[in-house]
Amino acid sequence: MKEMINRYELQNRASDKAFAKSTMLKIDIEQLEDDIKTNNTGPISIQELELVLKGTRIELQVWQYITELIEKSNKE
Repeated sequence: MKEMINRYELQNRASDKAFAKSTMLKIDIEQLEDDIKTNNTGPISIQELELVLKGTRIELQVWQYITELIEKSNKE
């Protein structure tokens, strides 16, 4: 039988996941910025690393927006 959770628990779990994802993306951004500063690019070029950083910053914006929507939903 399929387990169901109530709306409150679902919203809390969604909020926790979105917050955790945003936190991990912030850590990734810090690491990418540091790698660019120290020219620690590994097998890719600095330009490719900068593209990864740009994409990660955009992904963070998306997850922050998702978090905002979840928080607004929790107030309803």
